[in-house]
Amino acid sequence: MIRKATITDVKVIHGLLQYYGERGELLARPLTELYDHLRDFWVFENPRNRKILGCCALQFCWEDLAEVRSLAVREGHTGRRIGSQLVDHALSEAADYNINRVFTLTYRPAFFKRFGFSQVDRSALPLKIWGGCLNCVKFPHCDETAMVKTLKRRSR
Repeated sequence: MIRKATITDVKVIHGLLQYYGERGELLARPLTELYDHLRDFWVFENPRNRKILGCCALQFCWEDLAEVRSLAVREGHTGRRIGSQLVDHALSEAADYNINRVFTLTYRPAFFKRFGFSQVDRSALPLKIWGGCLNCVKFPHCDETAMVKTLKRRSR
C-alpha cells in the first residue's frame, strides 16, 4: 500500500536512506531535511504488519520541473516491484500537477530507463536544482547520472 508519509515515518525513512547512503548507492539525507520535506514523501507500507518497505519523494523545483529522489526499498524486499510502484506513483503525482519534465540523479540509470527517462548532461538541468548539491559530500565531483522524462500534459 502506498500512502503519504507521516511524521512518525521520518526516522524509518532516514534509516532506509542512511543504509543505502553508507553503501554509496544513494545520497542520504539528514533528519532535518527529511522533516523539512516530509510532504514530498510517499511510503510503501506492508498492509499486514504496517512495516514500511520503501520510500520515494517527488520534489517540485519549478513550475514545469520536479525531481524523483530518495527512492529506497528495504533490503530483502527488492525485486518485488515496490520501487517501480513508488516511481509510478511519483510520476502520476507530477502529471496531476501538470509538471511536464521530471528528472532524477541516480546511480541506477537502467532502472529509470524502464520508465522512459533518458540520460542527459547535468548541465542541461537548471542551475536552481544545484543549490542542494552545495552541501553534498561529493560536491563538486558528482558521480550520479542525470536523467529526464517528459510527461504528457493532462487536460483540466
